[in-house]
Amino acid sequence: MITATVDRQHTAEPHHERIFTFPGPWLGGVSLIIGPCLLLAGTLLRLGVPFFFPHQLAAYQRQPTLISTAYAIFLAGTIALWPGIVVVATQVGVTRPAWALWGGGMVMFGLFARAFHYGVNTFAFALVDSAGLSTATHAVSSYYAYREWVVSSFTFAVMLGWIVLAIGCFLSRTLRLLPAVALALMSGLMVGVLKGSTWASAVQVAGLAVAFVPLGVTFLRGADIPPSRVLWRTVPLLLLFALGSVVLGQLG
Repeated sequence: MITATVDRQHTAEPHHERIFTFPGPWLGGVSLIIGPCLLLAGTLLRLGVPFFFPHQLAAYQRQPTLISTAYAIFLAGTIALWPGIVVVATQVGVTRPAWALWGGGMVMFGLFARAFHYGVNTFAFALVDSAGLSTATHAVSSYYAYREWVVSSFTFAVMLGWIVLAIGCFLSRTLRLLPAVALALMSGLMVGVLKGSTWASAVQVAGLAVAFVPLGVTFLRGADIPPSRVLWRTVPLLLLFALGSVVLGQLG
């Protein structure tokens, strides 16, 4: 977490220091709970469809609502997970800074890579709707033959980062042995465009939930509860922001 200390000695209030952390225990704790749950839901919704992209596109043509929802939920989980990774890496870094830096950094780069791939997935689904299954399948096949250098270079980080972070979590006592091993299972989750779900990937993402959801609850329990007036002000603003974001996003 990014930390800032504010000295209040020049104010009328009694002298003390106020510490602000970002993303903080609330955003981080919620992320650790919601992110893995969304990833697991998206993974389970795709079970039963053969793994590789021609079958994924064909499944979308047959069941567009189900498949697009599964991919959208997984993408939402990928995006939602970043604050949780930051707070976990910060916790690890108190006693194991090198493990936190390398593990947290590589996992964050891996999240960027997965978000990129899911953007390609969305475009491929749009091609099925607009140009047909054959054209979309040919387009994705051409993508795999295209020499993309930036995101493909993160593949090693995607796999290794979870192992490094899991070791750091165990060494720093952020996680016990079994949750740390469960977290390390994420290193086996395949990365790429239109990669489907298998029972192995379901177990790997379930391992993430086993490791992070209880940790998220712990962070939330240790967080300071905001005053009721702050809650009454914040909740409506969050709902309005979420609604406005959806409407504005759909308007393009």
